[in-house]
Amino acid sequence: MTDARPKTIQIFLPNGNPQGIRVARITSRTVQAVEIPRKKLEEAGNREEARGVGVYVLFGSAEGDAGKPPAYVGEAENCFERLEVHQQRKDFWTTAVAITSRTRSFTKAHAKRLEYDCYRVARDAQRFRLQNNQEPSEPHVPEPMLAELQDNFEAVQTLFSTLGYPILDPLTTDRQRQERRALRCQGRGADARGAYTEDGLVVFEGSEVRLDTAESVPDSVLRRRENLREEGTLVEENGALVFTEDHPFDSPSGAAGVVLGRSSNGWREWKDRKGRTLDEIERQ
Repeated sequence: MTDARPKTIQIFLPNGNPQGIRVARITSRTVQAVEIPRKKLEEAGNREEARGVGVYVLFGSAEGDAGKPPAYVGEAENCFERLEVHQQRKDFWTTAVAITSRTRSFTKAHAKRLEYDCYRVARDAQRFRLQNNQEPSEPHVPEPMLAELQDNFEAVQTLFSTLGYPILDPLTTDRQRQERRALRCQGRGADARGAYTEDGLVVFEGSEVRLDTAESVPDSVLRRRENLREEGTLVEENGALVFTEDHPFDSPSGAAGVVLGRSSNGWREWKDRKGRTLDEIERQ
């Protein structure tokens, strides 16, 4: 979970274009994030921030009704040069975000440790489908360096989230609190629990989903269910589909449609322990 204390973040637009390269900095920290759209990669070669030692993440888009968007975590002594390699070898990504040091204090050891920590936290946060073929191994770093990096890691989390990539933020940061406010969606062969959060409607791990679908089920629901099965978020167990991890949906209706296997109004299908609908709780 990112640090909840107040902070000031500066976002610099080198060419004045919000859709171009963006450099984000927390004024009290030495780490910085450089967001590089793929089509602007050549231009990024002129930016000192992009050529530093550090960790980077390649981000792709979740197309159509796919589940989680893809991402790849890596490290480099020169982030821009490594991104040039990925320009030729990896097709899925549309944007890269590199984390480097404003004071050029990062070494290869810093980068390796940041890569290890970012991958581990991103894997546990379950927001993106990681494309790494191998998990980074834990590097040995001196204790003072480790303490420094741990102190800066919350800044790294904040910078990714500020730029719109919450890859290091857990979906449900306080599960006990969410469980107390849990909603339920039930139907034939379905019994799901979840919570309405800032991430949308998060369906909890272990929720049961109807195995078959209604004849009138929308194509978008079918595609979403198929994609969730392909990526392993839904697996078949004892005559039902079961969520293997917490999963966010942009809308309550999207979540209810997948759970119930039919067109659904999620604002009415999701209810709390008192039987109140999500519509009654949030909109009335």
